Amino acid sequence: MKFIIIFGPPAVGKMVVSKELSRQTGFKLLHNHMTIELLIPIFDHGTSKFRKLNSEFRMRIFEEVATSDLPGFIFTYVWDFDQIKEKDYVELISNLFVKNKWEVYYVELESSLEERLKRNKTKVRLIEKPSKRDIKLSEKRLIAMDTKHKMNTDGEFYYQNNYLKIVNTNLTVEETAEKIVNAFNFS
Repeated sequence: MKFIIIFGPPAVGKMVVSKELSRQTGFKLLHNHMTIELLIPIFDHGTSKFRKLNSEFRMRIFEEVATSDLPGFIFTYVWDFDQIKEKDYVELISNLFVKNKWEVYYVELESSLEERLKRNKTKVRLIEKPSKRDIKLSEKRLIAMDTKHKMNTDGEFYYQNNYLKIVNTNLTVEETAEKIVNAFNFS
């Protein structure tokens, strides 16, 4: 059983690559906006109640999946490497799967800001993520996050086993997913 965490900055392609990876492997997917979009109509993004529920919903899903017989599960995440609590969170969920005899894989996606600003406006992104439909506000937040947070590594990642970094600026979704499948022999 394989647990794959795909991480990177906003609009790098985590969701669409994960959907393609899911299609190619049959692994189930929880992209980070599945819980975010559920909560935004109730509590503003980033409020304490929003963060609490978002964390609790995800953790319950992880707990059930980790004790299931699913062959694989994909989760997407925006990881701020300046925050040690982010590493603690990833370790918590990774360890949940490891203790249930799953293999954990880490896939980092990186793309230029220019390309991510283009991807921020794509039809599939706006369909799946209603909170991104105000393009000007979404772009403003994306740029602000880029200046305030470190969301890609410089090649120095905490875990070198089962780790893959892909610069997908000039790759299609299919090519990026195929790189993951081939690197980890998911076929």
